[in-house]
Amino acid sequence: MNHTKRLIELERPPIIETAILVRPAFPEDTDKEIEESLDEMRQLGWTAGADVVCTFVQHRPKPCPATLVGSGKAAQIKAACDEREADLVMFDSDLTPAQASNLEELLGVKVLDRTQLILDIFAQRAHTNEGKHQVELAQLQYLLPRLTGRGAVMRQQGGIGVRGPGEQKLEVDRRRIRKRIEHLRAELESVRKHRITQRKRRSQGAVGTVALVGYTNAGKSSLLNAMADADVFVENKLFATLDPRARLRTLPSRRQVVFTDTVGFIRKLPHSLVAAFHSTLEEVSEAGLLLLVADAAHPAVEDHIRAVYEVLDEIKAADVPMVHVFNKIDIADPGMVSQLQLMWGRNASVAVSARTGEGLDRLLDIVDAELASDRQRVTLRIPQSQAGLVARIHRSGRVLNQRYEGDDIILEAELDPAMKAQTAQFVQRTPDYPRAPLLEAT
Repeated sequence: MNHTKRLIELERPPIIETAILVRPAFPEDTDKEIEESLDEMRQLGWTAGADVVCTFVQHRPKPCPATLVGSGKAAQIKAACDEREADLVMFDSDLTPAQASNLEELLGVKVLDRTQLILDIFAQRAHTNEGKHQVELAQLQYLLPRLTGRGAVMRQQGGIGVRGPGEQKLEVDRRRIRKRIEHLRAELESVRKHRITQRKRRSQGAVGTVALVGYTNAGKSSLLNAMADADVFVENKLFATLDPRARLRTLPSRRQVVFTDTVGFIRKLPHSLVAAFHSTLEEVSEAGLLLLVADAAHPAVEDHIRAVYEVLDEIKAADVPMVHVFNKIDIADPGMVSQLQLMWGRNASVAVSARTGEGLDRLLDIVDAELASDRQRVTLRIPQSQAGLVARIHRSGRVLNQRYEGDDIILEAELDPAMKAQTAQFVQRTPDYPRAPLLEAT
């Protein structure tokens, strides 16, 4: 894989720092995994504003407790830092607090591990108060065990790794950091309760919810724009979307749904981020349907899908009904797209291009059918004074017949469980009709 080509595909940010990339390799790592992981780290660095000028890969039977890569390799990295006038060294691994402190002292430049690099990008991307609070919480949880003996070089140089809402917290004592963490958790819990209230209102209004999930830069925001005629910000960078966006759309059956764009996932997504973004990711686990969006043109698409499944399992959303959406088919190999649909055929799947619009009608039909699969046909007798309820049934259900008898409205309709519960007192009979068949996925 030519990583330069992949980097060119991303809009180049202002390069502010020169970086050296280090990848420790252990016996269980394959050459393919190593190269794909390095490619991803280069893209992460590129997104953060770092230009990787040199790469080290060291094969070891096990990590060195003191410096991860060993003193000999650390000396080589030090020489490269001096020769290339590097500003920082990025490790494609997580470092213990002791390893990070030792390496910073040996190398004389900033040292970032994978988690800290991702946190830095999130710090740049957070725009809403909720997003900033979530990132700051994750940063402080990361920094707390690393306060002792660490950060002198970082504080002197600034830049990548020490910016964002948590930047000013590097020099405060542990008690103040713990107090701030407690405050942020309370603030985010308040946001979580507000989201629960919003979901209850949507449920009462019988509006379906569809969450877009997927690997970072898979095209979720572009797909949301194309499906819901939205104006969500789109940028060809990793983690371009951090704050969730929701858009209302009427499906072909006239059912209304809310499509929600979510933060992109990544391999080895830091657990602190998953915990900090609990209130946001809860939207995924509570959705009626997931659209797992994958970049069908990416050479590591299968690994990306597996990484998404791992995160979904971690946030207890793996059992939510799902449709695989293979995006970017305008630039993907058709044979690979067909292979992907066969490989992941246990769920409904569809191939689309958010850029050209190909396959989007088919996708909306499948979403409509998946959400309608739990509908039941009922006959309702509703007083005309309840015209608002009748209007909600028309928006969220499928009305088959409507007539008037005296002061009542007689409806035959297909309703989902939420709307059926709301109209239970008006149900006249529930025929034993079979459920509407799902569209056959292609």
